[in-house]
Amino acid sequence: MLNANGIRRSRKLRILVWSSLGLSALTVTLLSAFLLKGLNFREPALKKVWEAGFKEKVFTTDGTTVNYVEGPDNGLPLMLIHGQMGNWESYQLALPELSRHFHVFAVDCHGHGKSSKNPDRYNVQAMGKDFADFIHQVIGGPAIISGNSSGGLLALWLAANSPKDVLAIVLEDPPLFASQYPRIKQTGAWDGMTLAHDFLQHSSKDDFLDYYLLHARIMNLFPMGFQKGMYFWARIYKSVHPESPVQFFFLPLSLRSFFSSMSMYDPHFGKTFYDGSWQKNFDHAKALSRVKCPAVLIHAKWFYENGILQGAMDADDASKANSLMPNSKLKKVWSGHCVHIEDPGDFVNIVTDFGNRLKH
Repeated sequence: MLNANGIRRSRKLRILVWSSLGLSALTVTLLSAFLLKGLNFREPALKKVWEAGFKEKVFTTDGTTVNYVEGPDNGLPLMLIHGQMGNWESYQLALPELSRHFHVFAVDCHGHGKSSKNPDRYNVQAMGKDFADFIHQVIGGPAIISGNSSGGLLALWLAANSPKDVLAIVLEDPPLFASQYPRIKQTGAWDGMTLAHDFLQHSSKDDFLDYYLLHARIMNLFPMGFQKGMYFWARIYKSVHPESPVQFFFLPLSLRSFFSSMSMYDPHFGKTFYDGSWQKNFDHAKALSRVKCPAVLIHAKWFYENGILQGAMDADDASKANSLMPNSKLKKVWSGHCVHIEDPGDFVNIVTDFGNRLKH
């Protein structure tokens, strides 16, 4: 019979064996994938985006470049604003169908994708003003603004502060109330903000994706060995395609999109949520009370774990936010935070039904 020390040694041995097996299995998988598909993977859904008539363009205002895609003019203008650590490509599953009903514009936010990386403009007021200029000069008139997560906060800012530019808003699981100090520290999102801060303070590396893969708590959800395997895959991919975002084609689309977008993400953006400067002087309750246009508030899944909110809002947050907007409808969905990528059919139906109601 093993004593306590023997049990501990046995456990360590099992962990080492399983970790090695996991890493070996991943290595074989990646090498096989490399031989079969090479390193030129492109998202299949993006082909349908281009076939639907979307064109990638750039807009410059006050020295800031905003990268975006525009679809054919098939209805009311619809502007899509992704959340933090995303880019316009996160909407790829929804764009072809949305373009049948709307004139769609999907942007890369500041510090994301191919848009400018200028930390001086990483706050809701500066970004809101730049997007108001985008509406004036590119869209040419008021639009439906749909934003996910921090993009939803930007949509709210536009509706509250530039109402002439906004026909209606779709707030896709925005972190209302929960992302403000000091409560943000009691949310699952705080880990990402802390990683951005720590990376900028202490890391000698120049690639945030590498740092994230090795340090993010969410990586603990992957099997043993997989974390290191993803890190090495990222290093291999970047050595072959140094100018391209890393493609993890062996992951589900939602994770592929997330990690690929992070290749083009400026961690200084996350730091502004860590120190609170992104939302300085932006009171959610006051902004919500100023929204007079029609609105849909989409509330995705959430739960508390050891007192930490896992999700953007809890039920009280969503109810309060909806009640503060006089012309709002609350839609609860059985989806993760990024509804447009995790349940694109439901997202498209919500936005399309909303657009049809605006026409009548």
